[in-house]
Amino acid sequence: MSASTEGNARAAGYAPHPYVGGRTAALRALAAWRMRWPGAPRVIVLTGNPGSGRSRLLTGFLMMCDPEYRKQLPMDDLDPATVPPDLPAPAVPSAAGRTAAQVLWLLADHFELAAGRTEDVFAELAARDEPVTIVVPDVDQAGPVRAAEEAARVVREVLTPLAATETVQLLADVPRELATELAGALPASQVQVIDLDAPEWADPKGLVLHAETALDAGSGAPELPYTTDPAARRALAEALAARAAGNRLTVQLAVQSLLMQPEGFDPADASQLPTNVGEALDLHARRLGADPQTLRLMLAPLAFAEGDGLPVQLLGTLANAVAGRDMSRDLADGMLLAAPFIQPVEPSSEDDEDGTGEDAQAGAGDGRTLLRLMHPALAEEIRSGLPDVRDTQTRIAMALLEEVPQQDWAQADPYIRDHLAAHTLEAGLLPQLLTDPGLFAHADPVILRAAIEAVPLEQLGAPARTYLRTAPLLTRSQASATLRAAFLESAFVEDGLAPYAEALHTRGFRLPWRTLWSVPLAGVRAVTTGSVAAAGEDGTAVSRPVAALLVPEGTPGSRTLPDAADGAVASQDGTAAGEDAGAVNGDGAAAAGGRTALLLHDLRAPEYVDADPSQVVQPSEEDRAAAPLGFSRGADYLRVWARADRRMVAALVSDSPVTDADLSPDGVLVVATERGVTARQILVAAPSAAPSVPAQRTGTTDADASHGLEGDHS
Repeated sequence: MSASTEGNARAAGYAPHPYVGGRTAALRALAAWRMRWPGAPRVIVLTGNPGSGRSRLLTGFLMMCDPEYRKQLPMDDLDPATVPPDLPAPAVPSAAGRTAAQVLWLLADHFELAAGRTEDVFAELAARDEPVTIVVPDVDQAGPVRAAEEAARVVREVLTPLAATETVQLLADVPRELATELAGALPASQVQVIDLDAPEWADPKGLVLHAETALDAGSGAPELPYTTDPAARRALAEALAARAAGNRLTVQLAVQSLLMQPEGFDPADASQLPTNVGEALDLHARRLGADPQTLRLMLAPLAFAEGDGLPVQLLGTLANAVAGRDMSRDLADGMLLAAPFIQPVEPSSEDDEDGTGEDAQAGAGDGRTLLRLMHPALAEEIRSGLPDVRDTQTRIAMALLEEVPQQDWAQADPYIRDHLAAHTLEAGLLPQLLTDPGLFAHADPVILRAAIEAVPLEQLGAPARTYLRTAPLLTRSQASATLRAAFLESAFVEDGLAPYAEALHTRGFRLPWRTLWSVPLAGVRAVTTGSVAAAGEDGTAVSRPVAALLVPEGTPGSRTLPDAADGAVASQDGTAAGEDAGAVNGDGAAAAGGRTALLLHDLRAPEYVDADPSQVVQPSEEDRAAAPLGFSRGADYLRVWARADRRMVAALVSDSPVTDADLSPDGVLVVATERGVTARQILVAAPSAAPSVPAQRTGTTDADASHGLEGDHS
């Protein structure tokens, strides 16, 4: 199959694909792959230069692979060799904006796999009786942070293992610099690389048709001599295609430019036709009497924009920062100049991911206008023309930081809150930014985590390392900003960063608890709250609240329990059904292996208590029943609720399995996990502030929490 098949298809009278408008050779290869034609490869790697039309080709092919959408296409008029069989639609986990882990778990969800670890996904796919078909588009746009180079991770951690799985039929749209790596991991007989810029896959006639259709006044173009006269239109289309050297984006930008502003354009002057994306920008500016550098500076903020796009209200601020001068007049007078290269974007619903607006400024995330460039290749061209990308990102980051009112992240524009880290990453300033716990809580955890992970660990300060440790829990639970703050507050205490934990109580959050202390004890088998007699300051006996921890014998500071006392420490686990006492006690712990000991810790202060274990007094059943709060727990979560109205007042998700827990009558929750023991004072909020239960991915172990869908598990 080669480009010569294009002419054969037209000679046979077949209509071009209504969306692709050509690419017969590539479509035939893709159709043969889809029907598993004898000799067809199991894996196809689609690649090409930016703007070569990979996405358009893949979209057009997937139209024919979708049973419902193909009903809208003139299938009988198309070359039969380009039409894939009528089969169920393949899995299409787009990599655009997603991490490698997100792409993988989208696949796991699509195929309803029971996998709890990444390697289990590939193993389960390999064990299937029937082959599965997977199409992964937009790998070049992978990742929530541009500078983190997520595309390489998608290729190495997802596509390469998928390609090696014999039951997987894979088609992936991969940038050229990674295409050779992916293809080289397989035997030559199993893989085919379709490079749309290579002569055997080029489609010059299809590009002419693409330009001719775009210029047609009957298709919506303004009535001009070269849009209404078929001969003139054809001649211009051929000239555009020839000058663009096969690059569809260059042709598209040239056509949009001359149709939007036809004044001053001479179709007979080939020097007015661009040969690449950069010339399309510069020729457009010169034809309209503007300085090409001014146009590039106007578009530069969009070339650095992250996520869905840049809020229009930030365009002027960032343009001034990039240019180092006031660009307001240029922007006011030049939007028509920039129009062919910009497109508006509907804001993402994730701008206010809490659904409450608690951490978004008034009006943000509700009808605001976002702007982005027409194509990522435009961004690459504009960025490459700047003298110092890192310096430009520094200017942008500083300008964004100045837009945060009183450095209050709750009032920050969602774009700044979520994407400032990405800008500072490329500027080399991210470690300096990672000192504000308010930012940690408010920023989108998927984006912030991706940015931090791109920084060498040795360059990160202690707060950033704590965030990185906690990030899998934040993304797995899809917690709101308030609950993220609560989880981080506990994590800071666990890591000995109490001032950062305390700072979160001053940032306007209504936290469900205050973490009192945390100890990194391994092997804690049960916990209970109680009290021991102690001497007060005046020498009189007082009751000192303690947490009694059942630990392995030999734990420093512990006292071995006599056999008769083994049952003295019992865990009290309130349940939603009846608040029954749990069955875990000293006898059960001892039966699990080895003698046990008791370690006493002050219930409210970060210090151990040296006292006789036999003197521990536990709350009576009457005391517990009269307490205002109860709790229930699962393998890695707890819920605390008010007994009076069954209203949940706190929801805790742990990043390691919960071994045991107890709740004192005055509301101190002591939780033992595989990592250690932590005590939290539950802060009962008003009924309207009751927390929602965080979403959780079922079937995953906590050790693999970081491999979850990272906050986008749908």
